[in-house]
Amino acid sequence: QAQLVESGGGSVQAGGSLRLSCAASGRTFSRYVIGWLRQAPGNEREFVASIGMGGNTFYRDSVKGRFSISRDEAKNTVYLQMNSLKPEDTAAYYCALSLWSWSPTPNYWGQGTQVTVSP
Repeated sequence: QAQLVESGGGSVQAGGSLRLSCAASGRTFSRYVIGWLRQAPGNEREFVASIGMGGNTFYRDSVKGRFSISRDEAKNTVYLQMNSLKPEDTAAYYCALSLWSWSPTPNYWGQGTQVTVSP
């Protein structure tokens, strides 16, 4: 089993920044992708960004140029730097791990961290 623990959520005003962290522990895997998803009340969970073993990254269109995903392999931690935050970014953010390649149904999930952006 793998454990994912998110941190770094909070409340900011529009235009502000936050950095989310996802610390992975437990079983190690030879190939996997870690990503961030979010879910706002009344909405479906949606993909935000992902990063693969080779460092390749993907973003949903609405966060391109504002969010940046990165990883520190020595710390087994993935980060999501969120700049120029908008009220529509308000959601619970989840870190997730998919084995081999990104999947809409990741194998492991964190507990989530709340991000609230006020106008």
